[in-house]
Amino acid sequence: MSQNKLESLLMEASRKLKNDGVGEYQLDAQLFMMKATGFTKVQLFTKNDYCLNGNEAEEFWKMVDKRGKRIPTQYIIGSCQFMGLDFFVSNAVLIPRPDTEILVETILEYKKNNVINSIMDIGTGSGCIPISLLHYGVNKAVAVDISTDALEVARRNAERNKVLERIQFINSNLFEKLGEEHYGKFDAIVSNPPYIAKSVIKGLMPEVKDFEPMIALDGGRDGLDFYKEIIPKGKKYLSSNGWMFFEIGYDQGIDVSDLLKAEGFDKIEVIKDLAGLDRVVLGKIL
Repeated sequence: MSQNKLESLLMEASRKLKNDGVGEYQLDAQLFMMKATGFTKVQLFTKNDYCLNGNEAEEFWKMVDKRGKRIPTQYIIGSCQFMGLDFFVSNAVLIPRPDTEILVETILEYKKNNVINSIMDIGTGSGCIPISLLHYGVNKAVAVDISTDALEVARRNAERNKVLERIQFINSNLFEKLGEEHYGKFDAIVSNPPYIAKSVIKGLMPEVKDFEPMIALDGGRDGLDFYKEIIPKGKKYLSSNGWMFFEIGYDQGIDVSDLLKAEGFDKIEVIKDLAGLDRVVLGKIL
């Protein structure tokens, strides 16, 4: 059993992942160990003499081998932290990222001084945006996605985070199956749409371009295809003084602002991320 000692396995796995070109190799090894043993991160250090049983060691190395093939860690362990909440993820959905927390935080900040009680999320994926907003104070949400598999993931996450009774899931290509008279008006439309220009995708990290759903990445020739659809078609679903909030690519602030302006939006603002790059664009319907 000594060859299955926790401390030794962590060191060996870290070396393997580093050789495989994985960036956060030590952290990933720890996450796989936590998943295999059920230990907390603190226990990894207080129980470093623990010897894994055969099943635990087998599960651990299976995860390490998958990560060595550049499968994203979140897909391997089946979960991801976002806005302090735990989300289930599979390869049917884009992995929630810290950049998207800026979108959620911006909406919550604007909610302090504006009526934002109901939201529609276009391209919901894992559901991380509307579920987080519901958890932190929004009353109700409609989550739209073209993928039925993504909606199953989102529904599972709504149940996991105890907001299922306040969210409705719609399988639709943008607004195609949304009758305005049936779903009513919303205080805000929110979206983190596919915004990567088609020509850029081939240069992305293998974890992204080879494993995350292409439908959630490809924003067309200039990365703006979905903003050009959502803004003009979505404004009729907004209540008076309603808002649109978008996550954007670092070089899309001016373009998306201009699209909002052309459709009659006011109070347009671009919010930067912690690196000082454009990350969120918002506007209020006149």
